[in-house]
Amino acid sequence: IMEDWDAGSGSDGWDAGDITLNAFDDEEVVVDEFAVNTEIKKTESQVNKGVGKKKKGKKQDGEKKVTAAERMQMQREVEEERKEQARLRREERKREAMKKRSKDDLRSPICCVMGHVDTGKTKLLDKIRKSNVQEGEAGGITQQIGATYFPMDNLRKATDKLNSELNLEYKVPGLLVIDTPGHESFSNLRKRGSNLCDIAVLVIDIMHGLEQQTIESINLLRSKRTPFIVALNKIDRLYGWKAFPGSPFRESLAKQDNNVIHEFENRSKQVMTQLMEQSLNASLYYENDDYRRVVSLVPTSAHTGEGIPDLLLLLVQLTQQMMVERLMFSEELEATVIEVKKIEGIGTTIDIVLVNGIITDNDTIVVAGMNGPIVTPIRALLTPQPLKEMRVKGEYVHHKQLKAAMGVKIAATNLEEAIAGTQLFCLREGDDVEELKDTVMEDYEEVMGNVSVTGQGVCVQASTLGSLEALMEFLRESKIPVASVQLGPVHKKDVMRASIMLEHRKEYATILAFDVKITKDALDMAEEVGVKIFSAEIIYHLFDKFTAYLEEIKEQRKAEAASLAVFPSILRIIPENVFMKKNPLVFGVDVIEGILKIGTPIVVPDKMVPDPDDPNKEIMLELGKVVSIQKDHKELETVKAGNAVAVKIQGNQSQSYVQYGRHFDHNNTLYSKLSRESINGLKENFKDDLEKADWMTVIKLKAVFNIV
Repeated sequence: IMEDWDAGSGSDGWDAGDITLNAFDDEEVVVDEFAVNTEIKKTESQVNKGVGKKKKGKKQDGEKKVTAAERMQMQREVEEERKEQARLRREERKREAMKKRSKDDLRSPICCVMGHVDTGKTKLLDKIRKSNVQEGEAGGITQQIGATYFPMDNLRKATDKLNSELNLEYKVPGLLVIDTPGHESFSNLRKRGSNLCDIAVLVIDIMHGLEQQTIESINLLRSKRTPFIVALNKIDRLYGWKAFPGSPFRESLAKQDNNVIHEFENRSKQVMTQLMEQSLNASLYYENDDYRRVVSLVPTSAHTGEGIPDLLLLLVQLTQQMMVERLMFSEELEATVIEVKKIEGIGTTIDIVLVNGIITDNDTIVVAGMNGPIVTPIRALLTPQPLKEMRVKGEYVHHKQLKAAMGVKIAATNLEEAIAGTQLFCLREGDDVEELKDTVMEDYEEVMGNVSVTGQGVCVQASTLGSLEALMEFLRESKIPVASVQLGPVHKKDVMRASIMLEHRKEYATILAFDVKITKDALDMAEEVGVKIFSAEIIYHLFDKFTAYLEEIKEQRKAEAASLAVFPSILRIIPENVFMKKNPLVFGVDVIEGILKIGTPIVVPDKMVPDPDDPNKEIMLELGKVVSIQKDHKELETVKAGNAVAVKIQGNQSQSYVQYGRHFDHNNTLYSKLSRESINGLKENFKDDLEKADWMTVIKLKAVFNIV
């Protein structure tokens, strides 16, 4: 997993921005329109080539009139050419910026934290944030928007003791930890062609080992080619562990009793074995000789802070030694929108991760919107107060400019429909606003174009483009049909859209809301009309809630259809076990084929008797319905082929005359009485309850009862 640390570190997918130049103003845009008209006139003159000066009222020979459609086509071609020229200028500017990069000027690495629920991801992040806070001082650590930024001074203090042996020279300016634990959130932080995170920390509970979401996280990291290290968390849970808060791991381990050391070694080896089952070689980080090919395990405790210095130092060491090419600072602006928020007193804002470049408070930004691209000037660049002042509500620090890597809140107008999970551009000199609009919408259009929706299915709402992609992929794998998709909070109109399914499939009159808010009006309307809304911040939780609901609906339908749906069964009477020969009949049977259930009507096809409703007609001998099934004196609801059981068959008034030995005996084979309606009932509500052999029995019984 580590062989390609610098993969994607080139310029592909990075967006332009010469930060020393001003953005377009309105007048400059007008000049562009004038240029377009000029180009059109030139093109028209070429079409009318050879035409001399017109004489009033006369059309000269050879003159070709330009139609409105041709004029529009020429205008489109000129606009496309203008956009292409602007794109080429951006590409050239990007190449120039790449040439200026230096190994002496690195940006902060961006680190994502992932892992299974309850492995201690959030606690670990909290402990990392507080690892340098002594005597109430924040120590310069700043809580960023959606991220925590650690300046190098603080990293140096946290790792000084450990680094005294290594003498590592710190080259990166700091570390930006994305504060969105969970592999779904990692998916949200997408950008075209690569991934927002430079390195990931996969948190594994040493007491539980690899779990479902751990494996999902590993697969996701592999697909994104993102290098990672493992935080082997909760070492303080080892029996007899003596805590030494904030100490480097090996220092703490050396002070433990032998039995504790032995348990640690056993449990860490178990995790290594589990990782090997996922085709990953792993080793404790201080025993690892090949960081590129072998995953490093860093034992930690989010509770005591032990091992956190090791984790921070390893993150710095690996990124600046093996990812220098990727981390070289570029003037090219590269930014991703991670959240859209409404802030009291400020209005709608967007939270972005500034991966590269510099952004200023007089820039004009271009972002993707749900109803088209948004072009708006920045009103304010904001970051929260330092950590110790985070409790002061609504207080933000204003900045003239900010340099990557950084978490930033941007205040501007018309951001209500901005889409989280898409890239952000700033207008620079030489850029064409229409070309940037097209580019910024590519992500959105690509994802929405790949969304496969059917006329019938659930309604899906997600917070970001990435989370929508992740959820749609999961639903596709789970074979859950989707009728519509939306981004952002759930409103009344969304409930109305979902309610359409009440007339078709009640179970699909459902909204799956992934990591989004649900308005009170929407909740009230959903309750009123009968639409179900399931919300969760983790895809698995959403899936579990919905599948439990589907199962509930399925059981309701089964109960309603039980009297109609008849399961196929073929029985042979055991002559030695005939207990009652008159109604109710009680005897032993071998279930030869199919499934025998309580309530099944039983007939003898090779015995014909007069129809009680029409004496001129004959029908198969009907014994009644199975009212009891017993095996070893235990009551059963269902019994499958290959079992011998005792059955009690109760006939109605017209069937009460039937006697064993007189009207039928053990030489007659008994069948469950099927009809077209009962077969349809099986298909609609009990399809999964029947195996292939049972459906073959249905086909056999269709022939017996002449069912078309």
